[in-house]
Amino acid sequence: MDSRQKGGLARAEALSSEQKSAIASAAAKARWSKEKAEGSLPKATHKGTLELGGASIPCAVLADGRRVLSETGVTLALGSRSGGSKRTKKEFQESGESLPVFVAPANIQPFIDAGLREGVLKPVIYKDGRRHVIGYDARVLPKVCDIWLRARESGVLQKQQLFRAQKSEVLVRALADVAIVALVDEATGFQSERERDELSKLLAIYLSEERLAWAKRFPDEFYKQIYRLKGWNWPVGRAKTPLLGKITNDIVYERLPEGVLSRLQELNPASGAAKRRKWKHHQFLSEDVGQPDLRDHILQLIPIMRISKDWRSFIKHLNIAFPKVGTQAELDLPETGGS
Repeated sequence: MDSRQKGGLARAEALSSEQKSAIASAAAKARWSKEKAEGSLPKATHKGTLELGGASIPCAVLADGRRVLSETGVTLALGSRSGGSKRTKKEFQESGESLPVFVAPANIQPFIDAGLREGVLKPVIYKDGRRHVIGYDARVLPKVCDIWLRARESGVLQKQQLFRAQKSEVLVRALADVAIVALVDEATGFQSERERDELSKLLAIYLSEERLAWAKRFPDEFYKQIYRLKGWNWPVGRAKTPLLGKITNDIVYERLPEGVLSRLQELNPASGAAKRRKWKHHQFLSEDVGQPDLRDHILQLIPIMRISKDWRSFIKHLNIAFPKVGTQAELDLPETGGS
């Protein structure tokens, strides 16, 4: 354990229970205040379970492209959550530091360098539906396994901890197997076929082949903000501009998982001379996956709209938060000189 860690634990031990509680509460409030100030939490656009070495680890891809694993999933994949590890993690939190429970034991601290603490061992809080989940960069898994294996090699593990090192070895071998399969798939071109199969599976749960009954999915605030950002007069009654369909596709449906909009257009085709659609696209989103994801996306769009002064700045913010598939997020560079 380095001097910074020892100092942290020493400070925690010197505090009364009331002081520890107050510090933990203040730290939690500071975290949530920071997240609120920076905007809404990133949401999981894709969720699943990583089956690896006999372990099942919940995982997700966030709207900004980050791949994350749940803290609980990684912890259980390495064996179990001991009371000692959870106490150590709590002590670090009370001293103002953060430490995942799966690397909390004091005897493995010397094997964790500062780069890991400031990198993949920093928690990522994200939204899974209405839940807030604590996860970690998916690249944390091989790093953590290496920590436990080096600790075993150095002979510092206690007898009851050896099981975690054994689990780490199993996971590392499984990761190597997965990596070589992925390389072969890429080299042979099979990756694209596999991706098409995965897309088909996603669309099967995201969409509903049967049209659902209409319900109001887009709040008035959504349209009000579009009109404000475009400089159009509001209110407009029921006769909204026909441009809203194109705008909604751009800022909503094209930001949902790849393939969703094109499939919706197949399920709900435009017809007649006016090329109007008989139904609303959202009536073909599944109740348990598609529609909740649509709702979450709209709820995250509205705050971005509110902080934007006009349509141009809104699209700039939107492309950073929710870039379209196949595009890169714009860099938020300072503006120089006006025209």
